[in-house]
Amino acid sequence: MRRVLVAGLLLLMAVSARAALPDDYKMVLLTENFPPFNMAADGKNYAADHNIRGINAEIVREMFKRAEIDYSLTLRFPWERIYNQVLEHPDQGLFSTTYTPEREPLFKWVGPLASTGWVLLAPAGSPMRLSSLEQAKEYQVGAYKNDAVSQHLESKGFEPINSLRDQENIGKLLKGQIDLWATTDPVGPYLAKQEGISGLTTVLRFNDAQLFLALSKQTPDEVVTRLQSALNEMKRDGAIDAIMRRYL
Repeated sequence: MRRVLVAGLLLLMAVSARAALPDDYKMVLLTENFPPFNMAADGKNYAADHNIRGINAEIVREMFKRAEIDYSLTLRFPWERIYNQVLEHPDQGLFSTTYTPEREPLFKWVGPLASTGWVLLAPAGSPMRLSSLEQAKEYQVGAYKNDAVSQHLESKGFEPINSLRDQENIGKLLKGQIDLWATTDPVGPYLAKQEGISGLTTVLRFNDAQLFLALSKQTPDEVVTRLQSALNEMKRDGAIDAIMRRYL
């Protein structure tokens, strides 16, 4: 019996040793301007560490603190570049990343951090209403390049007019360069409000989505486990709700 206990203890120690991270382990985290979830305090396209604010930025900071994992955080532009960087480099993470079945095998996932909806917006006062996404193919649709919304439209046979910044679609919509703006709710309306535009018409809500922290495939499973455990704890003790109340 004693031999069995000793053997079990040794096995547990071996598993723990394998799961331990190096003392100097550090993750590189990347994000973009995607208010109110993550954004530069000064509104610019570059920021670092505590000059980055937003619902998910605060959630991720607290998550890493509880998981006792060191990290650096940078906000950069454009999304396409940082998305591909995390695909190609180990020990890097990206948020707020919309989970889709197509993206699932590309990353390791921690979340969800928050929920959103995908919408088609028209100018304020527009009488247009659609009952299906297919009907939108009759119109010029603007989207954000390489964003999950744009990728979804392309998978459905659309050829969206993509912009490098989602904010550019506000001007295009008001100038009649596009008929509809495919974006995320509440992000799109929040961006429009920052530009002094309110009351945009929701023509169609065509998907509900969840935002995650997407980690490079080479990230140790121990990192994923610790972070997910910390996030689950934050949901249980009310930390997530407290953060969201500060922004919404």
